[in-house]
Amino acid sequence: MNNIFRIFLVIMVMITATVEVQGQKKLDQQAVADLQKTPKYAFVLTTERHFKGVLNMYDLLIENGVLIEDYEIVVKGKVVTQLVKDSELEKFFQKYKGKVKVSVCSVAMEKLGVAEETLFDGLNVTPTASVRVLQLQANGYNTLTY
Repeated sequence: MNNIFRIFLVIMVMITATVEVQGQKKLDQQAVADLQKTPKYAFVLTTERHFKGVLNMYDLLIENGVLIEDYEIVVKGKVVTQLVKDSELEKFFQKYKGKVKVSVCSVAMEKLGVAEETLFDGLNVTPTASVRVLQLQANGYNTLTY
């Protein structure tokens, strides 16, 4: 019985040691200083995972003291079908409403049969994702595409 307890204890210690600790990641001072140089960010994405990831990145930047002037997500592709009222993404987005701008590609909406009135509040429809990204780049945004 004593050996079973020791084996159990060793296994628990190993599991605890390998579990990733959830919480804030710390950005180094140089990264924060570099990011301060251009405080406008835009992201182009097509998946729910990236939508949530980019919103989580917003939290990471804020928690590390990065000043954000503008933060915009340009959404195209199948994820557009998940940006509707009463969806999981609507609930997830509530925390960011008024802080993060989301532009939804009207071409993707049309192809996927998503009507503007079915989108949840806080989203903006843009004629095309590509033109919106070019516009953001012309206005000095750091841009990433997922």
